[in-house]
Amino acid sequence: MTAPAQDLASDALVNTFFNWDLIAETFPRLITEGLANTLIIAAGAIVLGVVIALVAAMLLLSDRRLVRLPARIYVDVFRGLPVIITVMLVGVGLPAAGVRPFGTDPFGYAILAIGIISGAYTAEIFRSGIQSVDAGQLQAARSLGLSYLKAMRLVVVPQGIRRVLPAMAGQFVKDIKESSLVYLLGLAVGQRELYFIAHEEVARTYNSSPLIAAGLCYLALTIPLTYFVNYLDRRLREGPRPGPLPAPAEPDLPKTPLQPAGTEAGERR
Repeated sequence: MTAPAQDLASDALVNTFFNWDLIAETFPRLITEGLANTLIIAAGAIVLGVVIALVAAMLLLSDRRLVRLPARIYVDVFRGLPVIITVMLVGVGLPAAGVRPFGTDPFGYAILAIGIISGAYTAEIFRSGIQSVDAGQLQAARSLGLSYLKAMRLVVVPQGIRRVLPAMAGQFVKDIKESSLVYLLGLAVGQRELYFIAHEEVARTYNSSPLIAAGLCYLALTIPLTYFVNYLDRRLREGPRPGPLPAPAEPDLPKTPLQPAGTEAGERR
């Protein structure tokens, strides 16, 4: 390939992915609409996933097989299915079957789909954290008169969750990234998240630069959260930092000045 041909190929590659005029044109819509909707979908899915995960984790820890079985099926199925299939089953399949808890609004189905997936993964995180707590903690709480549910809620579960905070934060990063797949549900105007907006711009301009702009927005969300996960993991492993040592206490001095030796005897004489 000649030098002019190489220059043309290089310019075409740069223009396809790093057309800064197109990136600058896409950014305002990504920030004002896409970023807010991505955060809403991710936050809603995280809250829903944590609620589902707490219930599923408690069922998984039951001694009764019939109680554990539904939770085990839920966790295994939704951890095993590709995310895109779950999104389509929830967002398209449920309304088609006449199950419309959110009417025709795809935004609610998007949160529900990502929340169900997040709950399956977070349930296993909670289960492992709770099981890592020493069994003596539960026995000690029961010996104080607490019921099983109260002992779990007040003593065991808080300790277990504290131990898996880094893993939970990592799952939250995953939820943010997986929210990009809800574009398949055909979100309405004003509901489009980051990837949907970038995808529309790519289809309009036949240029991939909007995807770079959306990627930068995702990185602005996930990289700080990833570093926070690493910091949290390090702090939990190292334990709390020791505080400053207290200043040494000053010795108690007599309130009256000391008299020289022999003064009292001289006065008596």
